[in-house]
Amino acid sequence: MRSLNFVHRVSLDFTGTMFPHAICLGDADNDSLNELIVGDTSGKLLVYKNDESKPWVTRTCVGMLTCVAVGDVRNKGKNLVVAVGAEGWFHLFDLTAASASKSDSSSQHEFVCSDDQRPFFTQHIPANTKVILISDIDGDGRCELVVGYTDRVVRAFRWEEPSDSSDGGSGQLVLLKKWLLEGQVDSLSVNPGPEGLPELMVSQPGCGYAILLCTWTQQDSTESEDDAPATPGSDGPSRDVVLHLTSGRIHNKNVSTHLVGSISKGSKEESSKRGLFALCTLDGTLKLMDSSEQLLWSVQVDHQLFALQKLDVTGDGREEVVACAWDGQTYIIDHNRTVVRFQFDENVNAFCAGQYTCKEGKNSPCLVYVSFNQKIYIYWKVELERMESTNLLRVLEEKPEFKSQLKALGVDAEDPAAVRDLVANVLYQDTQT
Repeated sequence: MRSLNFVHRVSLDFTGTMFPHAICLGDADNDSLNELIVGDTSGKLLVYKNDESKPWVTRTCVGMLTCVAVGDVRNKGKNLVVAVGAEGWFHLFDLTAASASKSDSSSQHEFVCSDDQRPFFTQHIPANTKVILISDIDGDGRCELVVGYTDRVVRAFRWEEPSDSSDGGSGQLVLLKKWLLEGQVDSLSVNPGPEGLPELMVSQPGCGYAILLCTWTQQDSTESEDDAPATPGSDGPSRDVVLHLTSGRIHNKNVSTHLVGSISKGSKEESSKRGLFALCTLDGTLKLMDSSEQLLWSVQVDHQLFALQKLDVTGDGREEVVACAWDGQTYIIDHNRTVVRFQFDENVNAFCAGQYTCKEGKNSPCLVYVSFNQKIYIYWKVELERMESTNLLRVLEEKPEFKSQLKALGVDAEDPAAVRDLVANVLYQDTQT
């Protein structure tokens, strides 16, 4: 297992406290360049842009923010920032206008009236939110909002507007379905199923997961939120939950589990319909599986893993699995089970990975760590030439000019011993003799 040392880093000021899912990367202002969005327990929404240490935009929400996301939640071809609080307040922010006003002003600081600071839409949904997901979960081409709660419930919402609405300002979230899980919900994700259609997945303790079936019916959408919890197999919110256990060994059934789906397999394998997804547990288990429940690999580490992401660090279109532990140890694993690790030098409060625009003016792979010393660290340009270990000779042999250089030096390129001796002399010869 190789150890890495990433050197491109920026430090951002962050004086609040936050929940682990109140951080994400996304194009918040629709300029095709990604920003970092953070929500804190005081209700502040902070958006960081480029390598500026101060927030580019600050907004105020009601209650403690537990999760944030960026996506086209209204299905109008435009990204909005979503912030949801523990008390159930759902906030929508449109930062496109903020980006335009910034570009027209020479000042780096934002001067806007109080009305511009408020969300353009607020709605109360059930409280105790824990994690959210904006994605097309039923294959109809429209995004839904999926919310996981601390009481083991998952709800799906869709933005609906009256048919006579012209400005789109009179819409609201409408409940589509409610599911009741057996265990705590720590992650939500979407993964292509065996037929290529999206499947909504939710992590379950003990290295398990459940597939939530999206059977929208009038009964589901009008179901009362005050209904008593149903038992598995009944006609209540527990139905349409297909539980899967992935481990051959006995896991602590209470150990927390995280998952991430729709892991890209690269252009050469796009014809395959089976989607890849990964799971990790707090006791150090990492797994990569496909939608047919085939285990591709399993890795056991001696760190407590609390966050799981995906990121293409080699630029070949295939996304690697990225897992972070509370002590900052970060593992990057490819589809062939090649593991590299990076040690962040502080304990971690929250972690995410993705594309971020920093000093070069374009999106690049990055790792984001929130420490306990009121700082956020972004390691940008997290790129590797290859994941697997290799040697210098193999790298040189792949370069077309290598043989011509050997010939100029009078070394037979077909003589491995002579080539090794030349390279060894260049690298290790005592220049003082």
